[in-house]
Amino acid sequence: MDNVSLTNETHINKTDLKTQYFQDGYIVVRKFFTREEITAIYDEARGVFAYQIERTIGKKVDINNQDEFEAGMYEFFQKDFDAFVNTGKQVQHLVSLHRLGTDARITELLQSIGLSYPIIAVRPAMMFNSRHLAKKQDYWKLGAHQDWRGGQGSLDSIVMWFPLVDCDTDLGGLQVLPGSHKRGLFAGSDVDYISSIQEELPEDDFKQLELEAGDILIFSTFTVHRSGTNVTPHIRWTSQFRFNNLEEPTFVDRGFPLPYIYKPTPELLFPGFPKQEQVEQVFK
Repeated sequence: MDNVSLTNETHINKTDLKTQYFQDGYIVVRKFFTREEITAIYDEARGVFAYQIERTIGKKVDINNQDEFEAGMYEFFQKDFDAFVNTGKQVQHLVSLHRLGTDARITELLQSIGLSYPIIAVRPAMMFNSRHLAKKQDYWKLGAHQDWRGGQGSLDSIVMWFPLVDCDTDLGGLQVLPGSHKRGLFAGSDVDYISSIQEELPEDDFKQLELEAGDILIFSTFTVHRSGTNVTPHIRWTSQFRFNNLEEPTFVDRGFPLPYIYKPTPELLFPGFPKQEQVEQVFK
């Protein structure tokens, strides 16, 4: 029961699905989305980067030519890091990505494994990991950690992680520690946006996962996991959604905490911009 198919044509035993999730702290559901749905988001995200790649390196890149596009990504990263970071933030806000995160199929699945009132915990994330797109290792290969510390939401909160491309062992697919969710919150040391677990963990107990575009991985925010090692020259493109359960008792008792902070920058990023005539030009 490690891999479950959930499609319109395939009936699944939701009791077994929940049992497996409760036991292992994760489940892999094959072909949950269509490959076309995922590829459309992948193409759009690369298209957004292509705008800035052209501006930065002075030439267009073909997003469907993997070597050409990724060479453009790596050059963009080196030549204008700030714009690269900003572009990375923009793709988190794709309408297509947010629309997918509100799909009724997700709500149905979450309710089947115990989240009686699922609610979006934080905006969707899109990651594009490569050693060539990172200034230090933690930005492309995360060590063992749990996600609950970052969100501090309901005790049954979950992460839905899915690749935008086929993600095998060589590309650095996730590794999970089955059953680790039952140990609660591990001690950890802060590493930017995660808390790295310092405790010695049994290497042989980690399970390497491989997912194709359209597959999803659901895991408890208490499940210990880490990045695999991307030994290829290519980028590992993935996305994730996070959900809390509004009816989980401790979440209610704690007053629905939300530690993520979104706020505007008060100062102008480009002093003197925009001029009146620039604004007028937009509306001609």
